[in-house]
Amino acid sequence: MTDDAQAAAALVQAGCPRVVEAALALCALVLLSPVLGLAAFAIAVSSPGGVLFRQRRVGRSGRDFVLYKLRTMRGGASGPLVTAANDARVTRIGRLLRRTKLDELPELWNVVKGDMSLVGPRPEVPRYVDLDNPAWRLVLRARPGLTDPVTLRLRNEETLLAQVAGDREQFYLTKLQPFKLQGYAEYLRVRSWRADVTVLWQTCRVIVRPGRALPPTSEEIVASLARSVRGE
Repeated sequence: MTDDAQAAAALVQAGCPRVVEAALALCALVLLSPVLGLAAFAIAVSSPGGVLFRQRRVGRSGRDFVLYKLRTMRGGASGPLVTAANDARVTRIGRLLRRTKLDELPELWNVVKGDMSLVGPRPEVPRYVDLDNPAWRLVLRARPGLTDPVTLRLRNEETLLAQVAGDREQFYLTKLQPFKLQGYAEYLRVRSWRADVTVLWQTCRVIVRPGRALPPTSEEIVASLARSVRGE
């Protein structure tokens, strides 16, 4: 291991044990199978195409894996990899699934398989990952997750992107993604199994009562990055 890799590893604290996460994810899949079944049926009868959405994401140590979600866009739809709230590719059922986060339930299988954790940085598509960036190298020391403090704050990410005038992908890569990486690194430095449990509890509360989330504005994101550059 190089000196840089050792330094990055030292900044990443362990969360819930892997065996506990896998067991919890498997139990959740079983308990939520009726919800998954109803959602899958709604997708199948409302728009042509498969029920599952599969996409390659970058996981721990930079290794790719296939992430599973419920399909929320029209079959065969193409376009930007970032999705705004007013994206015409998203179906009516898909909007409901995305708003309630039910489209992410199949990711529990990724947790069972070991591709992901319950809590951790959200996995990105390979196109948006720069392995030469020290921030990415640090974040990828951890297994990606279903949720984390940054994800909770950015629950309104699609609404935020819809408000961007101009190139949304450029805004994502130059402003929103660096904001995420900064938040991921801050959490990984202090995480523990207790902190992970707290994040899971907060996630459940936000899903039940979305108003509890306090999303940042685009101005706050830019200001946060500026403070980081100045070392504040």
